[in-house]
Amino acid sequence: MSTPASATPPLSSVTPPPSGAPAPEQERGAWLTTDRVFMGMLVVFFPLAVASHFLFPGTWTFILCAVALVPLARLMGEATEVIAHKLGSGLGGLMNASFGNAAELIIALAALRSGHADVVKASITGAILGNILLVLGAAILAGGLKFPKQTFNTTAALSGSAIMFLALTAMAIPDLFHAVRGPAADPVIFPMSVAISVILLIVYALSLLFALRTHAHLYAGEDHGTPEELPTWGTRKASAVLLGATLGVVVVAEFLVHAIEPAIATFGFTHTFVGVIIIAIVGNAAEHSTAIIMSLKNKMDLAFNIAFESSKQIALFVAPVLVLLSIPLGQPLTLEFSHMEVLGMAIGVGAGTLIALDGESNWLEGVMLLGVYAILGVTFYFIP
Repeated sequence: MSTPASATPPLSSVTPPPSGAPAPEQERGAWLTTDRVFMGMLVVFFPLAVASHFLFPGTWTFILCAVALVPLARLMGEATEVIAHKLGSGLGGLMNASFGNAAELIIALAALRSGHADVVKASITGAILGNILLVLGAAILAGGLKFPKQTFNTTAALSGSAIMFLALTAMAIPDLFHAVRGPAADPVIFPMSVAISVILLIVYALSLLFALRTHAHLYAGEDHGTPEELPTWGTRKASAVLLGATLGVVVVAEFLVHAIEPAIATFGFTHTFVGVIIIAIVGNAAEHSTAIIMSLKNKMDLAFNIAFESSKQIALFVAPVLVLLSIPLGQPLTLEFSHMEVLGMAIGVGAGTLIALDGESNWLEGVMLLGVYAILGVTFYFIP
Protein backbone atom coordinates (compact mmCIF):
# COMPACT_ATOMS: atom_id res chain seq x y z
CA MET A 1 0.00 0.00 0.00
CA SER A 2 1.48 3.38 -1.01
CA THR A 3 2.09 6.10 1.52
CA PRO A 4 -0.34 9.07 1.27
CA ALA A 5 1.15 12.32 0.01
CA SER A 6 0.28 14.05 3.26
CA ALA A 7 2.06 11.51 5.44
CA THR A 8 5.11 12.60 7.42
CA PRO A 9 8.29 11.45 5.67
CA PRO A 10 10.65 9.16 7.53
CA LEU A 11 13.50 10.72 9.48
CA SER A 12 16.08 9.41 7.02
CA SER A 13 14.58 11.50 4.26
CA VAL A 14 15.03 14.76 6.13
CA THR A 15 18.37 14.07 7.80
CA PRO A 16 20.86 16.67 6.53
CA PRO A 17 23.92 15.42 4.73
CA PRO A 18 27.18 15.11 6.68
CA SER A 19 28.98 18.39 7.21
CA GLY A 20 31.75 17.49 4.80
CA ALA A 21 29.44 16.37 1.97
CA PRO A 22 28.53 18.86 -0.74
CA ALA A 23 24.93 19.91 -1.12
CA PRO A 24 23.03 18.40 -4.06
CA GLU A 25 22.84 21.80 -5.72
CA GLN A 26 26.58 22.21 -5.46
CA GLU A 27 27.14 18.77 -6.93
CA ARG A 28 24.95 19.64 -9.89
CA GLY A 29 26.36 23.14 -10.34
CA ALA A 30 29.00 23.60 -12.98
CA TRP A 31 32.20 25.35 -11.97
CA LEU A 32 32.90 26.56 -15.50
CA THR A 33 30.32 29.32 -15.96
CA THR A 34 29.99 31.78 -18.81
CA ASP A 35 31.12 34.67 -16.60
CA ARG A 36 34.28 32.80 -15.57
CA VAL A 37 35.10 32.06 -19.20
CA PHE A 38 34.82 35.74 -20.10
CA MET A 39 36.81 36.78 -17.03
CA GLY A 40 39.55 34.32 -17.95
CA MET A 41 39.66 35.78 -21.45
CA LEU A 42 39.98 39.27 -20.00
CA VAL A 43 42.80 38.35 -17.61
CA VAL A 44 44.78 36.65 -20.38
CA PHE A 45 44.14 38.70 -23.51
CA PHE A 46 43.91 42.29 -22.25
CA PRO A 47 47.53 42.41 -20.95
CA LEU A 48 48.69 40.58 -24.08
CA ALA A 49 46.92 43.09 -26.32
CA VAL A 50 48.49 46.06 -24.52
CA ALA A 51 51.95 44.46 -24.55
CA SER A 52 51.61 43.55 -28.23
CA HIS A 53 50.82 47.15 -29.17
CA PHE A 54 54.06 48.40 -27.65
CA LEU A 55 56.38 45.43 -28.31
CA PHE A 56 55.34 43.93 -31.67
CA PRO A 57 52.56 46.04 -33.24
CA GLY A 58 50.83 44.67 -36.29
CA THR A 59 48.66 41.68 -37.09
CA TRP A 60 49.02 40.03 -33.69
CA THR A 61 47.93 43.25 -32.02
CA PHE A 62 44.76 43.23 -34.14
CA ILE A 63 43.99 39.61 -33.20
CA LEU A 64 44.68 40.05 -29.48
CA CYS A 65 42.72 43.31 -29.31
CA ALA A 66 39.76 41.73 -31.09
CA VAL A 67 39.68 38.89 -28.55
CA ALA A 68 40.18 41.25 -25.59
CA LEU A 69 37.22 43.38 -26.68
CA VAL A 70 34.85 40.43 -26.24
CA PRO A 71 35.05 40.15 -22.41
CA LEU A 72 35.26 43.94 -22.05
CA ALA A 73 32.00 44.35 -23.98
CA ARG A 74 30.49 41.62 -21.82
CA LEU A 75 31.50 43.43 -18.62
CA MET A 76 30.05 46.69 -19.91
CA GLY A 77 26.77 44.94 -20.71
CA GLU A 78 26.52 43.22 -17.32
CA ALA A 79 27.35 46.37 -15.37
CA THR A 80 24.75 48.29 -17.36
CA GLU A 81 22.15 45.59 -16.64
CA VAL A 82 22.85 45.67 -12.90
CA ILE A 83 22.58 49.46 -12.70
CA ALA A 84 19.46 49.45 -14.89
CA HIS A 85 17.84 46.80 -12.68
CA LYS A 86 18.45 48.89 -9.57
CA LEU A 87 17.17 52.07 -11.22
CA GLY A 88 13.82 50.49 -12.06
CA SER A 89 12.00 49.89 -15.34
CA GLY A 90 11.80 53.53 -16.47
CA LEU A 91 15.29 54.90 -15.87
CA GLY A 92 16.76 51.42 -16.20
CA GLY A 93 15.24 50.92 -19.61
CA LEU A 94 16.51 54.34 -20.69
CA MET A 95 20.01 53.48 -19.51
CA ASN A 96 19.95 50.16 -21.33
CA ALA A 97 18.81 51.93 -24.48
CA SER A 98 21.59 54.50 -24.17
CA PHE A 99 24.52 52.27 -23.18
CA GLY A 100 23.51 48.91 -24.64
CA ASN A 101 25.84 49.34 -27.61
CA ALA A 102 28.46 51.58 -26.03
CA ALA A 103 31.29 49.22 -27.04
CA GLU A 104 30.32 49.43 -30.72
CA LEU A 105 30.08 53.23 -30.46
CA ILE A 106 33.55 53.49 -28.90
CA ILE A 107 35.11 51.23 -31.55
CA ALA A 108 33.43 53.20 -34.34
CA LEU A 109 34.60 56.52 -32.87
CA ALA A 110 38.18 55.25 -32.71
CA ALA A 111 37.98 54.18 -36.36
CA LEU A 112 36.38 57.49 -37.36
CA ARG A 113 39.10 59.54 -35.63
CA SER A 114 41.67 57.57 -37.62
CA GLY A 115 39.94 58.35 -40.90
CA HIS A 116 38.47 54.87 -41.49
CA ALA A 117 34.99 56.05 -42.49
CA ASP A 118 34.50 53.00 -44.70
CA VAL A 119 35.21 50.68 -41.76
CA VAL A 120 32.76 52.64 -39.59
CA LYS A 121 29.95 52.29 -42.12
CA ALA A 122 30.76 48.63 -42.62
CA SER A 123 30.71 48.05 -38.85
CA ILE A 124 27.25 49.65 -38.64
CA THR A 125 26.04 47.35 -41.40
CA GLY A 126 27.71 44.37 -39.76
CA ALA A 127 26.26 45.13 -36.32
CA ILE A 128 22.73 45.23 -37.75
CA LEU A 129 23.22 42.03 -39.76
CA GLY A 130 25.03 40.35 -36.87
CA ASN A 131 22.21 41.01 -34.41
CA ILE A 132 19.30 40.09 -36.67
CA LEU A 133 20.89 37.13 -38.47
CA LEU A 134 23.82 35.78 -36.45
CA VAL A 135 22.74 36.47 -32.84
CA LEU A 136 19.07 35.66 -33.41
CA GLY A 137 19.85 32.71 -35.67
CA ALA A 138 22.24 31.16 -33.15
CA ALA A 139 19.75 31.70 -30.31
CA ILE A 140 16.86 30.13 -32.27
CA LEU A 141 19.05 27.18 -33.29
CA ALA A 142 20.30 26.57 -29.74
CA GLY A 143 16.84 26.84 -28.22
CA GLY A 144 15.27 24.79 -31.01
CA LEU A 145 17.65 21.89 -30.42
CA LYS A 146 16.44 21.76 -26.80
CA PHE A 147 12.75 22.56 -27.28
CA PRO A 148 10.57 21.35 -30.20
CA LYS A 149 8.81 24.71 -30.45
CA GLN A 150 9.35 28.06 -28.75
CA THR A 151 7.00 31.03 -28.63
CA PHE A 152 7.54 34.76 -28.19
CA ASN A 153 5.68 38.07 -28.15
CA THR A 154 4.79 38.70 -31.80
CA THR A 155 3.69 42.30 -31.17
CA ALA A 156 7.00 43.31 -29.61
CA ALA A 157 9.05 41.47 -32.25
CA LEU A 158 7.14 43.00 -35.18
CA SER A 159 7.35 46.44 -33.57
CA GLY A 160 11.13 46.05 -33.59
CA SER A 161 11.14 44.97 -37.23
CA ALA A 162 8.92 47.94 -38.17
CA ILE A 163 11.40 50.32 -36.56
CA MET A 164 14.18 48.59 -38.49
CA PHE A 165 12.28 49.23 -41.73
CA LEU A 166 12.39 52.95 -40.90
CA ALA A 167 16.13 52.71 -40.25
CA LEU A 168 16.60 50.85 -43.52
CA THR A 169 14.73 53.62 -45.35
CA ALA A 170 16.99 56.26 -43.78
CA MET A 171 20.11 54.39 -44.90
CA ALA A 172 18.82 53.60 -48.39
CA ILE A 173 17.63 57.09 -49.37
CA PRO A 174 21.09 58.78 -49.53
CA ASP A 175 22.43 55.93 -51.68
CA LEU A 176 19.41 56.06 -54.01
CA PHE A 177 19.60 59.86 -54.15
CA HIS A 178 23.25 59.70 -55.18
CA ALA A 179 22.50 56.99 -57.75
CA VAL A 180 19.78 59.15 -59.34
CA ARG A 181 21.49 62.56 -59.15
CA GLY A 182 25.06 61.45 -59.78
CA PRO A 183 27.91 63.88 -58.98
CA ALA A 184 25.37 66.68 -58.44
CA ALA A 185 24.38 64.97 -55.19
CA ASP A 186 27.87 65.19 -53.63
CA PRO A 187 27.46 68.63 -51.98
CA VAL A 188 24.13 67.73 -50.32
CA ILE A 189 24.76 64.17 -49.08
CA PHE A 190 26.33 65.28 -45.79
CA PRO A 191 23.68 67.93 -44.92
CA MET A 192 21.01 65.37 -45.86
CA SER A 193 22.65 62.80 -43.56
CA VAL A 194 22.72 65.27 -40.66
CA ALA A 195 19.02 66.06 -41.13
CA ILE A 196 18.11 62.36 -41.36
CA SER A 197 20.21 61.65 -38.24
CA VAL A 198 18.23 64.21 -36.25
CA ILE A 199 14.98 62.60 -37.44
CA LEU A 200 16.23 59.14 -36.45
CA LEU A 201 17.19 60.32 -32.97
CA ILE A 202 13.73 61.86 -32.49
CA VAL A 203 12.04 58.65 -33.62
CA TYR A 204 14.33 56.65 -31.34
CA ALA A 205 13.37 58.81 -28.36
CA LEU A 206 9.68 58.37 -29.20
CA SER A 207 10.13 54.60 -29.53
CA LEU A 208 11.59 54.56 -26.02
CA LEU A 209 8.59 56.52 -24.76
CA PHE A 210 6.32 53.97 -26.44
CA ALA A 211 8.14 50.92 -25.05
CA LEU A 212 8.90 52.21 -21.55
CA ARG A 213 5.91 54.38 -20.77
CA THR A 214 2.77 54.53 -22.91
CA HIS A 215 2.69 50.89 -24.13
CA ALA A 216 4.97 49.11 -21.68
CA HIS A 217 2.34 46.37 -21.25
CA LEU A 218 3.04 45.15 -24.79
CA TYR A 219 6.61 44.32 -23.79
CA ALA A 220 5.77 42.47 -20.61
CA GLY A 221 7.61 39.27 -21.55
CA GLU A 222 10.37 37.60 -19.59
CA ASP A 223 12.62 39.95 -17.67
CA HIS A 224 16.30 39.07 -17.69
CA GLY A 225 16.97 41.50 -14.87
CA THR A 226 16.25 38.94 -12.16
CA PRO A 227 18.66 38.47 -9.25
CA GLU A 228 19.70 34.96 -10.27
CA GLU A 229 20.63 36.12 -13.78
CA LEU A 230 22.62 39.19 -12.78
CA PRO A 231 25.96 39.52 -11.01
CA THR A 232 25.58 40.11 -7.28
CA TRP A 233 27.06 43.59 -7.48
CA GLY A 234 26.02 46.72 -5.65
CA THR A 235 25.44 49.93 -7.56
CA ARG A 236 28.86 51.29 -6.61
CA LYS A 237 30.69 48.16 -7.77
CA ALA A 238 28.66 48.00 -10.99
CA SER A 239 29.47 51.66 -11.69
CA ALA A 240 33.17 51.01 -11.08
CA VAL A 241 33.09 47.95 -13.37
CA LEU A 242 31.28 49.96 -16.06
CA LEU A 243 33.85 52.76 -15.85
CA GLY A 244 36.82 50.37 -15.88
CA ALA A 245 35.43 48.30 -18.77
CA THR A 246 34.67 51.45 -20.74
CA LEU A 247 38.23 52.71 -20.31
CA GLY A 248 39.49 49.27 -21.32
CA VAL A 249 37.37 49.33 -24.49
CA VAL A 250 38.65 52.83 -25.32
CA VAL A 251 42.28 51.69 -25.03
CA VAL A 252 41.87 48.39 -26.87
CA ALA A 253 39.71 49.92 -29.62
CA GLU A 254 42.42 52.52 -30.27
CA PHE A 255 45.07 49.81 -30.55
CA LEU A 256 42.79 47.70 -32.76
CA VAL A 257 42.19 50.54 -35.22
CA HIS A 258 45.91 51.25 -35.53
CA ALA A 259 46.49 47.58 -36.39
CA ILE A 260 43.80 47.35 -39.07
CA GLU A 261 46.09 48.02 -42.03
CA PRO A 262 48.73 45.39 -41.11
CA ALA A 263 45.98 42.82 -40.51
CA ILE A 264 44.38 43.59 -43.87
CA ALA A 265 47.76 43.21 -45.58
CA THR A 266 48.41 39.89 -43.81
CA PHE A 267 45.03 38.21 -44.29
CA GLY A 268 44.04 39.80 -47.58
CA PHE A 269 40.76 41.11 -46.17
CA THR A 270 39.10 44.27 -47.40
CA HIS A 271 38.07 47.18 -45.19
CA THR A 272 34.43 46.27 -45.83
CA PHE A 273 34.88 42.67 -44.69
CA VAL A 274 36.77 43.73 -41.57
CA GLY A 275 33.96 46.12 -40.62
CA VAL A 276 30.97 44.00 -41.60
CA ILE A 277 32.16 40.67 -40.20
CA ILE A 278 35.15 40.85 -37.85
CA ILE A 279 34.54 44.06 -35.88
CA ALA A 280 30.79 43.43 -35.82
CA ILE A 281 31.22 39.92 -34.38
CA VAL A 282 33.63 41.22 -31.75
CA GLY A 283 31.20 43.96 -30.72
CA ASN A 284 28.22 41.57 -30.64
CA ALA A 285 29.88 38.77 -28.67
CA ALA A 286 28.15 39.76 -25.43
CA GLU A 287 24.73 39.77 -27.11
CA HIS A 288 25.56 36.36 -28.61
CA SER A 289 26.16 34.69 -25.28
CA THR A 290 23.19 36.31 -23.53
CA ALA A 291 20.72 35.54 -26.33
CA ILE A 292 21.81 31.89 -26.53
CA ILE A 293 21.64 31.45 -22.75
CA MET A 294 18.14 32.94 -22.66
CA SER A 295 16.94 30.75 -25.53
CA LEU A 296 18.21 27.66 -23.70
CA LYS A 297 16.06 28.80 -20.77
CA ASN A 298 13.09 29.01 -23.18
CA LYS A 299 12.96 32.81 -22.86
CA MET A 300 12.57 33.62 -26.55
CA ASP A 301 10.92 36.98 -25.84
CA LEU A 302 14.24 38.09 -24.44
CA ALA A 303 16.29 36.55 -27.26
CA PHE A 304 14.22 38.39 -29.88
CA ASN A 305 14.35 41.57 -27.81
CA ILE A 306 18.15 41.42 -27.63
CA ALA A 307 18.44 41.00 -31.41
CA PHE A 308 15.97 43.64 -32.52
CA GLU A 309 16.67 46.17 -29.78
CA SER A 310 20.42 46.00 -30.36
CA SER A 311 19.89 46.49 -34.09
CA LYS A 312 17.52 49.38 -33.38
CA GLN A 313 20.07 51.04 -31.12
CA ILE A 314 22.76 50.75 -33.78
CA ALA A 315 20.57 52.12 -36.57
CA LEU A 316 18.61 54.81 -34.72
CA PHE A 317 21.12 55.87 -32.07
CA VAL A 318 24.73 54.87 -32.77
CA ALA A 319 24.74 55.70 -36.50
CA PRO A 320 23.10 59.16 -36.12
CA VAL A 321 25.33 60.01 -33.15
CA LEU A 322 28.41 59.09 -35.20
CA VAL A 323 27.24 61.36 -38.03
CA LEU A 324 26.75 64.28 -35.64
CA LEU A 325 30.04 63.66 -33.79
CA SER A 326 31.92 63.52 -37.09
CA ILE A 327 31.39 67.28 -37.41
CA PRO A 328 33.61 68.34 -34.47
CA LEU A 329 36.01 65.48 -35.24
CA GLY A 330 36.62 66.93 -38.69
CA GLN A 331 35.91 63.54 -40.33
CA PRO A 332 32.52 64.02 -42.04
CA LEU A 333 30.51 60.79 -42.00
CA THR A 334 27.39 60.34 -44.13
CA LEU A 335 24.57 57.82 -44.14
CA GLU A 336 25.35 56.92 -47.74
CA PHE A 337 26.09 53.21 -47.66
CA SER A 338 27.14 51.09 -50.63
CA HIS A 339 24.55 49.30 -52.75
CA MET A 340 25.56 45.94 -51.29
CA GLU A 341 25.38 47.20 -47.71
CA VAL A 342 21.87 48.57 -48.25
CA LEU A 343 20.79 45.36 -49.98
CA GLY A 344 22.33 43.25 -47.21
CA MET A 345 20.49 45.20 -44.50
CA ALA A 346 17.23 44.90 -46.44
CA ILE A 347 17.67 41.13 -46.72
CA GLY A 348 18.52 40.86 -43.02
CA VAL A 349 15.52 42.90 -41.85
CA GLY A 350 13.25 40.96 -44.21
CA ALA A 351 14.51 37.60 -42.96
CA GLY A 352 14.10 38.59 -39.31
CA THR A 353 10.57 39.85 -39.98
CA LEU A 354 9.55 36.60 -41.68
CA ILE A 355 10.72 34.60 -38.66
CA ALA A 356 8.82 36.91 -36.28
CA LEU A 357 5.46 36.76 -38.09
CA ASP A 358 3.95 33.64 -36.48
CA GLY A 359 5.24 34.06 -32.91
CA GLU A 360 6.89 30.64 -32.98
CA SER A 361 10.41 29.43 -33.75
CA ASN A 362 12.21 26.14 -34.34
CA TRP A 363 15.80 25.11 -35.01
CA LEU A 364 15.41 25.09 -38.80
CA GLU A 365 14.50 28.78 -38.77
CA GLY A 366 17.72 29.43 -36.87
CA VAL A 367 19.65 27.55 -39.55
CA MET A 368 17.95 29.67 -42.22
CA LEU A 369 19.02 32.93 -40.55
CA LEU A 370 22.57 31.66 -40.13
CA GLY A 371 22.57 30.56 -43.78
CA VAL A 372 21.55 34.05 -44.92
CA TYR A 373 24.32 35.54 -42.76
CA ALA A 374 26.89 33.12 -44.23
CA ILE A 375 25.84 33.97 -47.80
CA LEU A 376 26.16 37.69 -47.11
CA GLY A 377 29.50 37.10 -45.38
CA VAL A 378 30.87 35.32 -48.46
CA THR A 379 29.60 38.17 -50.64
CA PHE A 380 31.25 40.86 -48.51
CA TYR A 381 34.49 38.89 -48.53
CA PHE A 382 34.73 39.29 -52.28
CA ILE A 383 33.74 42.97 -52.35
CA PRO A 384 36.89 45.06 -53.01
